[in-house]
Amino acid sequence: MGLRLGLVINPLAGLGGSRAFKGSDGHEARQLASEQASATLFRAEQRALRALEALPGLDLEVLAWAGPMGERAAKTAGLPVTVTGQAGDGLSTAADTREAASTLRRSGIDLLLFVGGDGTARDICDAIGDDFPVLGIPAGVKMHSGVFAVSPEAAGELLRQLASGGLVGLQPREVRDIDEAAFRRDVVRSRFYGEMLVPGEGRFLQHTKVGGRESEELVAVEIAEWLVQQMRPETTYLVGPGSTTAAIMEELGLPNTLLGVDVVRAGKLLCSDADEEQLLAQLAGAPADAEIIVTAIGGQGHIFGRGNQQLSPAVIRAVGTDHLRIVAGKGKIAGLEGRPLLVDTNDPQLDAELCGYREVVTGYEDRILYAVATYEVEDQP
Repeated sequence: MGLRLGLVINPLAGLGGSRAFKGSDGHEARQLASEQASATLFRAEQRALRALEALPGLDLEVLAWAGPMGERAAKTAGLPVTVTGQAGDGLSTAADTREAASTLRRSGIDLLLFVGGDGTARDICDAIGDDFPVLGIPAGVKMHSGVFAVSPEAAGELLRQLASGGLVGLQPREVRDIDEAAFRRDVVRSRFYGEMLVPGEGRFLQHTKVGGRESEELVAVEIAEWLVQQMRPETTYLVGPGSTTAAIMEELGLPNTLLGVDVVRAGKLLCSDADEEQLLAQLAGAPADAEIIVTAIGGQGHIFGRGNQQLSPAVIRAVGTDHLRIVAGKGKIAGLEGRPLLVDTNDPQLDAELCGYREVVTGYEDRILYAVATYEVEDQP
């Protein structure tokens, strides 16, 4: 189980900078591109290579669009690449960028890496939304957004850390863009366009006693406070066993089954210590969507298949594999020493669907990306 990395390159990004075009969205930059030989055109591709060169030898696969939109850079870097589509004839457009990004997300990638500037970030935001991890390699003229690494090399190092099992945090960052026509008149008119979820280097609080009970309880409280604030009244929550999830029930002011699964909606306890049949009945009668909240077993790392078998394959499929919320303190994740979180549902196909890089809530407004795998992956040398 390796990192599945989506790659989208805007070949025109940054092209007009040396000509003082103030951006590459306009007709002048496209005209310049049409006049240049392809060998000298792709500044963005060169910057992509500077990041990708840090990745050979890691357990990852690149999914990209054909030619200059990603395939060529991945192959040049010596990375395995699967082509999922291609641009139309001629120079690629913003529509090609949006289609590539949405297609790659549907292809089951774990993170989307894109190369461009603010205009490209805006197109990616349109296609991806604010709930999927992305990372930008800066290559444009305009660089007002907060979704970019500070350099191509920084992006490569962050991806290397992620693919190697390091703790990589997630945080919403702003997408901003300026009015190029106004900018050409020396008027800076930047505006907020949206947010995207961006990985950043995971950091520990150096003075926290990770192994101490007091610090574990504090982290659980912080996770619970943030998660309860995110709860939607129409959603049905299946809260799995464990002390971290128990803190969520305590924050809600509800009784908790420490070693069982409780069902909650709109701040009310619907079913306590539910078995598989009761969970399926609750889901069948739910007015809207549902979500499973689980934590990892300390030391082992299991999130399914140990102590929560009532969250069966049938229950997980009824909820949907995209509606899984994992909660665990960074100390618990660090204790795995780079090993993945584990799933063992007794349904190999479902286990495969659950594998990949998933968001883990590790504190108040604090999230990381971390690998989920099966026993087979853990046992490999």
